[in-house]
Parts: sequence; C-alpha cells; structure tokens
Amino acid sequence: MPEAPDGAKFYAENCVSCHGASGKGNGALAAELDSAPADLTLLARKNDGTFPRAQALSYIYGHPEQRHMERAMPQFGGAMAHDTVPVEINGILTPTPRELAGLLVYLESIQR
Repeated sequence: MPEAPDGAKFYAENCVSCHGASGKGNGALAAELDSAPADLTLLARKNDGTFPRAQALSYIYGHPEQRHMERAMPQFGGAMAHDTVPVEINGILTPTPRELAGLLVYLESIQR
C-alpha cells in the first residue's frame, strides 16, 4: 500500500505549483487562478475533525463527465485507473489508483 512519502512525491510533482509546498494554497501559480486553491491542511477541520476521504478522492480523481474548463483543478483519475489498490472509503474497500491512494495518505498526514 502506498504511504505518505509516496503521496508526497505525487504532490510535489502535481500539486505544489497551486497549493504550495505546505498545502496552504499559496503556490507560485495561485495568484494567477480565478479562484484561490484550497488550503489542503484544513480539510479535516472543515469536516468536524475527520479527513473527508470520499470527497477528497472524488474531487482529485475528477468526475468523468466534467470537463477541465469547468473546474480549476485537473482531473487525475483516467490514466491511473489501471493500477489500483483497495482503500477504505466510508467503511468500504474501494479500488483506488495507487498514486491517488498515496496522495490521500499524504494529505491526511498534513492536517492541522
């Protein structure tokens, strides 16, 4: 199973430019976006202290019928769907792209 360092690597390669190295939404491209990137360190706090795995995964993966222009963040799921691992989401083991499973673990580790 992927661990936080695996997710940190994916985060560094794909998320830092908007969300910043600390995950607080202060990346180099943040000022150029129409809406500010989310502070990823507050996801649990905004969800009564529980990291919202299902919502985070759904948003990161991307809805298949939602075009990129309708959302500020790119969809990451499509090309990754062939290498999955079981991740517990709301009590159900859910096939999840390996890289995104690692990202979830990493995001959970940076909550404050």
